[in-house]
Amino acid sequence: MRSVLRAIWMIAASILTVSVVSAQAQLTPPSTAGVKPKPVTTVPIRPALQKPEDTANAMAQAERLALQSDLAWVGQYNGAITGDVSERMVNAIKEFQKARGGRETGVLNSQERGVLADTAKRRQENVGWKIVADPGTGVRLGIPTKLVPQQTSDANGVKWTSPTGTIQIQLARRKEANPTTAKLAEREKKEAGRNIDYTVVKPDFFVLSGLQGLKKFYLRGTFKGDEVRILTILYDQATENTVEPVVIAMSSAFNAFPSGAQAAGPPPRKTVEYGTGVVVSDDGAVVADRQITDGCLAVTIAGFGNADRVAEDKDHDLALLRIYGARGLKALNLANAATKTALDLTGISDPQNQGGNAAVSSVKASVAQLGGGSDVALSPPPSLGFSGAAALDGDGRFAGIALLKPVLVSGPANATPAAQAVLVTSDTVRDFLKANGVNAAGASFDAKASVVRVICVRK
Repeated sequence: MRSVLRAIWMIAASILTVSVVSAQAQLTPPSTAGVKPKPVTTVPIRPALQKPEDTANAMAQAERLALQSDLAWVGQYNGAITGDVSERMVNAIKEFQKARGGRETGVLNSQERGVLADTAKRRQENVGWKIVADPGTGVRLGIPTKLVPQQTSDANGVKWTSPTGTIQIQLARRKEANPTTAKLAEREKKEAGRNIDYTVVKPDFFVLSGLQGLKKFYLRGTFKGDEVRILTILYDQATENTVEPVVIAMSSAFNAFPSGAQAAGPPPRKTVEYGTGVVVSDDGAVVADRQITDGCLAVTIAGFGNADRVAEDKDHDLALLRIYGARGLKALNLANAATKTALDLTGISDPQNQGGNAAVSSVKASVAQLGGGSDVALSPPPSLGFSGAAALDGDGRFAGIALLKPVLVSGPANATPAAQAVLVTSDTVRDFLKANGVNAAGASFDAKASVVRVICVRK
């Protein structure tokens, strides 16, 4: 028995020895006599970093325009608002981030973009920023209406001034034989009391700035044919922190010859004019275009009868209409839309544009913030009849009211004027309704069911 146990033990030990040797052999790499192993070189793989310029170029043109405009309004960007990406624009973003104590990346995150937009909007509202079309010259320009509430005009142009004269805005027009920007600039430099410290002369415009007496001044001029248009802004040096962001915005918004034509005064009012209204309460309240419902012998809501105009907002061209005894109205839900540049405009086109019909339709538009403040530009403008249309974002939420603004151009008396469109924002619409006692608590999210045709009959 002992011999058998001894034999088993010897066999087990032999197997264990072989296993250990085999394991060691597997763990020991083979060696090649006389050859040294080559060192392994590792190269770290780093993702390509996107430049701030690339991020900006990926934005829509309207977004870049709005971004540059907002940066100008907060005093970080000093340049033309063109939507073109530049080192100046990226540096302005970094300066804004630095001022807020953030990382200077040159790319705004969503929170930073929101703060920038809100800050710019407050500053625009503080100065009463509006884009206007001057009927005497045809010039389209931005005016800080709260800073310069006093306006006078004559055959040579228009002047806006502050109550104390510390800020003055002058829009001049004149005829001149064979003008060039170089000749015009030299003439303006010789104006008495001017000390020029900055000059830009391009083939199509020129810019001068410096001191005129004790005031700072900025001047931008251009011409078309023999017609010369010059914008001059004068302001006391004590006001420069307030005025200089406005100067940049005014320079960029200045359009001396809209649509390439010369102004010929206000267009004639039509005997019958059509617009769109938005039902905002089940008891008959309708928001519409103030200008379309102005001077009417009667205002009719198609399918519901006559309406009274009970309130207006001249600053934003809104009118509040009231239909009495109407049934079946579907008030639109005015819950706020998200901040988006692409919108759907729901309205009723002029009968002439749809063969006499009154069909409701929707068209696309993009926000292009040329002016700023509570009203922003829309592009492209919708057709006639859409003024007063409901604007909704891609999720069907209320973004505001779209209004058509005629651009005054020369031509036959019965010619249809070119148009630009603006969006009166949802906040402004709700404030207008609240101020006039309208409880806008509509339940409908179907804009097509909540818009109505507004008909104005004049003499």
